[in-house]
Amino acid sequence: MSGSNSRNKTAATVKGPDTDIGPTANSRERKSGGGVLKRLKSRRNQTDKQRPVITEEELRALGRHITPDEVLGLRAVTRDYLCKPEDNVYNIDFTRFKIRDLETGTVLFEIAKPHNCGKLKCLAQHEVSTFPPHFWHSINSLDRPHLKDPEDEEEENGDVDTSAGRFVRYQFTPAFLRLRTVGATVEFTVGDRPVNSFRMIERHYFQDKVLKNFDFDFGFCIPNSCNTCEHIYEFPQLPEDLICLMVEHPYETRSDSFYFVDNKLIMHNKADYAYDGGE
Repeated sequence: MSGSNSRNKTAATVKGPDTDIGPTANSRERKSGGGVLKRLKSRRNQTDKQRPVITEEELRALGRHITPDEVLGLRAVTRDYLCKPEDNVYNIDFTRFKIRDLETGTVLFEIAKPHNCGKLKCLAQHEVSTFPPHFWHSINSLDRPHLKDPEDEEEENGDVDTSAGRFVRYQFTPAFLRLRTVGATVEFTVGDRPVNSFRMIERHYFQDKVLKNFDFDFGFCIPNSCNTCEHIYEFPQLPEDLICLMVEHPYETRSDSFYFVDNKLIMHNKADYAYDGGE
């Protein structure tokens, strides 16, 4: 130990998405370099057709913490955030993110947050002969999503932009839409409080139609820890006409990522995607 402020390292691999994989099954194995690798299978959720529909406005009117079951009832991407940055009382901070193609092991890109910096920055871009050049094209961490309410003029008024760091814009080449299995490794730190039942629900939409729902359990995180997990995204095979539409309409593919502790929404991040890179 290097001192009282040193963080403990843990690792987890999380299996997803949530379709027909079976009930949650936990397993642990000893890593060759030490430590424990925890493997989790994704939750089996009801399909959207089995869930009552709920709107963003109805969720805002609840006047309380939002639950996982409630966001699973959404049928469109949210216009704004469903919680405030200060709701993250556990000081969960994502510090590194990497995407790789699991079929080839190719690292597509990796970004990390430098020390004493609030934004992620690109560490590496990888190109290999098995994919078109610039398979990954660009990623930008933006201060705020373009779909924010235009009447919100806090930034222009000099106030703190509360959406900073909660929105990311991606640009890929069309080849990304033909990938079948992608691993997304995230590293995050936890503050002084234990984190129980940490869970992420990520919903992807194209032109406000649900493409896919992913549901991952991080489990328990000890205080002052640095944690690493890999989410396994098994993408559905998209029809060619839909792929063409997604390429022709950049940034109309969007996602909401909802983070829960003890079934209470504490973080909400947003992203949008273009698949016309390199053209």
